[in-house]
Amino acid sequence: MQLREDVSVVDTDYGKVLLDGISGEYWELNPTGGFVLTALLDGRPAEEIARTLCAEFEVAEDRATADVNGLLSALREARLVRS
Repeated sequence: MQLREDVSVVDTDYGKVLLDGISGEYWELNPTGGFVLTALLDGRPAEEIARTLCAEFEVAEDRATADVNGLLSALREARLVRS
């Protein structure tokens, strides 16, 4: 997965912010969402990312999987990424 060329990402003290250069809309991700985004951009599979979340935080695997897939779906719906 890759961000569109006109989408910028900035690290903040509270996670990451994505800015759509065409629409001017932005999305703020908390630190966990920022971690998931970085892992997706690095090409890691969603299942592996979910397992990492389970290992680092006390979260059930089904919840972690749903959260990772939810963020991926939201990024696709907002047309911020290209696969």
